[in-house]
Amino acid sequence: MPEPYRPTLSSAIGPLVLIAAVVACAAAAFAYTAGWFSPERLTPDRLVDAFTPPGGEPPLGHRRNHAKGVCFTGVFEANGAGSELARAQALARGQYPALGRLNLGTPNPNAPDATVRVRGIGLSISTPDRQEWRMAMINPPFFPVSNPQAFYDLLIASASKDPNAMPAFAKANPEIAKFGDWAKSAPWTGSYAEERFNSLNSFIFTDSSGADHAVRWSLIPAAQPVAVSPDELAKRGPDFLEQEIAERIQGGPARWTLQVTVANPGDQTADPTQAWPQDRRTVEVGTLTVQKIEAESDGPCRDINFDPTVLPSGMRTSDDPFPAARSAAYAKSYDRRTAEEKDYPRTAPEEKP
Repeated sequence: MPEPYRPTLSSAIGPLVLIAAVVACAAAAFAYTAGWFSPERLTPDRLVDAFTPPGGEPPLGHRRNHAKGVCFTGVFEANGAGSELARAQALARGQYPALGRLNLGTPNPNAPDATVRVRGIGLSISTPDRQEWRMAMINPPFFPVSNPQAFYDLLIASASKDPNAMPAFAKANPEIAKFGDWAKSAPWTGSYAEERFNSLNSFIFTDSSGADHAVRWSLIPAAQPVAVSPDELAKRGPDFLEQEIAERIQGGPARWTLQVTVANPGDQTADPTQAWPQDRRTVEVGTLTVQKIEAESDGPCRDINFDPTVLPSGMRTSDDPFPAARSAAYAKSYDRRTAEEKDYPRTAPEEKP
């Protein structure tokens, strides 16, 4: 096994300015907290509050993070290979309705697309047995911090006016250096359709014999990624991603292969900052085909909470604390934005009061 990555303090501090900018627009991408945390430590309310833009209120009626996005509908075609890992019907050979949302990791629904480093996808797959598989994935290959409390601390440090806040945070959480390196050096693309999206969190699949398998999964794009500089992307307009994917789908569907990675015995499953070695077994379990794009204001994804703990029989969460934490924060964000529904700028309010 390769020698574990051990970032030095200097390597962690180097990309701090970039990290602060990324987190300031919530490009870290997940709203994490756990409902079982004690009030003096962390609560869903405190975590969601941490996404409030400095000196202002969040745009009413919008998600508190990943506020900018577009809806899609399509189909997930399972090839049956996943049935050896999990007994869920979503992995049995067949075609199942898919509903989702392509999005940016920012609390600002009006953020220019070229300013947001992390892109995401929310996906819900429904099966005839009335079960759902919901997931939320992002394009980084690993998460910036190892636990929910550290993520909250990162949000607070990145918003602080104290110049020592981020260096102090990096010293206490050196694993963030890898994320800073990724944010600084990973190529940008000009399309959601060219992004690889990763679950990052670990889950447990149970097969028909009762055997458990620790897994993570990714959506691998069929479209060839083409690197584009941020300066060039900025010239394409503030909403180029939504416009590009809508135009692309008009010419034909976009596709991703759903690839499941299976852990080896002894692989850690609780820390999403640690990617598994590349030699781990992978299984291509099906294809997501996006057939239609709709604006979120009146689209089918508008009121969907992409809670990653909504899993079909045969799948469950692992010892990774983040899915439960995300579930608590997502619920709080959902409650707030639905209470503000009258303030949401729907395009056809007379049809959807």
